[in-house]
Amino acid sequence: MENQKTVLTVPMAIVVAGIIIGGAVFFSRGGQAPGVFKDTEQPAQTGPTDISGEIALRAVSSADHITGNPEADIVIVEYSDLECPFCKSFHQTMQSLMNDYGKDGKLAWVYRHFPLDIHPKALKEAEATECAAELAGNNGFWNYANKIFEITPTNNGLDPAKLPEIAAGLGLGATEFKTCLDSGRYASKVKADYDDGLKAGVNGTPHTIWFLKSPLSATAEKRVVEINNTIMQQMQPGSPSLITIDTSKRKVGISGAFQYQMMKQIIDSILAGK
Repeated sequence: MENQKTVLTVPMAIVVAGIIIGGAVFFSRGGQAPGVFKDTEQPAQTGPTDISGEIALRAVSSADHITGNPEADIVIVEYSDLECPFCKSFHQTMQSLMNDYGKDGKLAWVYRHFPLDIHPKALKEAEATECAAELAGNNGFWNYANKIFEITPTNNGLDPAKLPEIAAGLGLGATEFKTCLDSGRYASKVKADYDDGLKAGVNGTPHTIWFLKSPLSATAEKRVVEINNTIMQQMQPGSPSLITIDTSKRKVGISGAFQYQMMKQIIDSILAGK
């Protein structure tokens, strides 16, 4: 029990600092018009103790881009925009978490597209990752997405001419890649991810939804609620909760680019309480 308390309390100051400095802000949908997005910070509020809700999300399948064991204790589905600066930072966080937890089969990572209208280049970049997958499979997708996040200055700053260059650098057939990208045949797949995200309550990027192999224990749920409330107490009144626990206790939704220490706290809390 003492070890379990330490998991929650010792790094909490680091956690709170991390969420304030780098995690509480993300690109979100605005109120301009349906489908029109703007860059904005999430409004803030004092966190509620009840963070339960419904999270409607399609199940992970072979059609998804996944790294790690599909039967992992926690499968994190990320909705992301390749030109979002917070997504770029969060991508590195997820890579670190996969290095720490993926090797033991405890964590898997699924990437789904959620390109925002404020980043018009992100849509074609998303299609480019799908063309890479067509030519080189799942590894091709991840290698291409990793490279985009590595080189993009974000905020719609990547030169579209770089897309074929990335493909060539990864050993993909230049002609085949260009034919695929020019065809636009993966635009519908990208939109399907986006539409699914909307149904699941995704309102900005990055947004993650965690599928849990086992329902949250009462102890783990209490810890997650406490983590959420600690974060929300550092924010102004008016913001929706950053963490949502599905009523089934098998899904957890997180809004924002939580930094490594924050994500680790939540993962450890869930794994310790299973």
